[in-house]
Amino acid sequence: MKNFLLPASCFLLDKKNLLAFSAGVDSSALFFLLLEHNISFDIAIVDYGVRPQSKDEVIHAQALAAAHGLKCHTVSAPTFESNFESQARAFRYTWFESLIAEHGYETLLTAHQLNDRLEWMLMRLSRGAGLSELVGMEPREARGGYTLVRPLLDIPRSELLAYLKQHGYPYFEDKSNQDTRYERNRFRKQFSDPLIEQFGEGIRRSFAYLAHDKAVLDSGFSLVFQEKELHLLHLDHPGLAPKAADKVLKQQGYLLSAAQRREITIRTGIVLADRWAIERSDSRLWIAPWRTVPMPKSFKERCRVLGIPPKIRPYLYEEGMDPAVISSAAFA
Repeated sequence: MKNFLLPASCFLLDKKNLLAFSAGVDSSALFFLLLEHNISFDIAIVDYGVRPQSKDEVIHAQALAAAHGLKCHTVSAPTFESNFESQARAFRYTWFESLIAEHGYETLLTAHQLNDRLEWMLMRLSRGAGLSELVGMEPREARGGYTLVRPLLDIPRSELLAYLKQHGYPYFEDKSNQDTRYERNRFRKQFSDPLIEQFGEGIRRSFAYLAHDKAVLDSGFSLVFQEKELHLLHLDHPGLAPKAADKVLKQQGYLLSAAQRREITIRTGIVLADRWAIERSDSRLWIAPWRTVPMPKSFKERCRVLGIPPKIRPYLYEEGMDPAVISSAAFA
């Protein structure tokens, strides 16, 4: 079991690492594996307040961190009236990223494992998705100011549980994971867990093959420039725009629907859910948060002359970015 972490351990040894911790099976296994590999890290746990045992999990996390000389960051989430899963995810990643910025962490470690990976793939498959979307989670992703690392993606949950039991390590079982009112839980219980139990090794190999194929496809576009949440990409072919946009927006916590991917293919400029502006001009793909701030005519004219698309301009103006610098990077 200890060797499963080796591919990530060399990368993590000299980094300042933050572990997203829940006290459940997966994050508890990763906690103790990191200790075994002498990888320094701190932990962060969110109390959503929807289960009676959540307070006990936070207390356990604090005690566990103290016992091993680690920092334990905690926060209580607000009440989410609807779309709990998506709102909770957005809240925790915003909080994680605030900790990363405040304390200088270089990585965020999550304990996603093979069952999670298959679960994600099946959910996307049921809605209609291409290869890049189906592969989904990657072992390592560069994000704004930090690297997201998932060291356990090749390990089924059953092996993590066996590891904890073998060593007598403590963990909590989240009973809400059995609540099939949540879509992820339905997919987990009905599909991903039974498939992993029967065909785990073949599924693991398939993800390795798919990741290789995805890397070949992704080589058709590249990031040319990034500042804050502005992303500028070069496309070898206009048809790659949906894949490029999906990869960037997924890193920002936004998942494209099948209809939105089609729209990106057809149109050169769109706004997604009043959140993201996407513009395509020649071989360039521009992605930025959608803003509606008023701009001086002189600023708009300057952007026009410099070739910066209209839907991108408000974000540059609001953030005080120099259009000349952006244009120089875009058309170098």
